[in-house]
Amino acid sequence: MSQKKNAKPYWEMTTAELREATKEFEEEKVFDHAKPMTAEMKARWERAKAKGTAHTNGRAEQIIAVRLDKDLLQRCTTLAKKKRLSRDALIARGLRALLAVEGV
Repeated sequence: MSQKKNAKPYWEMTTAELREATKEFEEEKVFDHAKPMTAEMKARWERAKAKGTAHTNGRAEQIIAVRLDKDLLQRCTTLAKKKRLSRDALIARGLRALLAVEGV
């Protein structure tokens, strides 16, 4: 499924070239062409699986989903841009400040 190094981008191909370049995707039983992973492929797979948790400054991070009012999110985005921070950095800073005030 890898593209040839000197292949044209799809948007520059003629209809015949596109048909030839994409014919592999018309097969129904692609798994028939599957083969066991090589040692190099296994090593890459294990490295990818191990990446799981992100780390910043030596601290583990967790991705969460938070629901925010659109206006609050826009204000957050505006302030983050003004302070030259990412939104998540601004939100983390705010949470740390609130937790410090609350003594938690």
